[in-house]
Amino acid sequence: MPLYFVVRRLVYSILNLLQLAMLVRALMSWIPSLQGSPLQSALYQITEPIVAPFRKLLSGIPALRNFPLDISFLLAWITLEALTMAI
Repeated sequence: MPLYFVVRRLVYSILNLLQLAMLVRALMSWIPSLQGSPLQSALYQITEPIVAPFRKLLSGIPALRNFPLDISFLLAWITLEALTMAI
């Protein structure tokens, strides 16, 4: 199997795992008893480097500062999905 296909499959798998981690993080945020758990901390450490640049970018838009939903999380998810589809 050529190296290109191995690397492509590896990147695809990593992107899928990141999306899964983001999904679990989002679901855990709705369950108060799981707040502060070791799993939640691990998920934040894994996913926050992906979400933080979008949060910083969107913080410059005054209309979104008090918006009740985390749009940066959604943009990070869409970006991961676009990268997955591009591979």
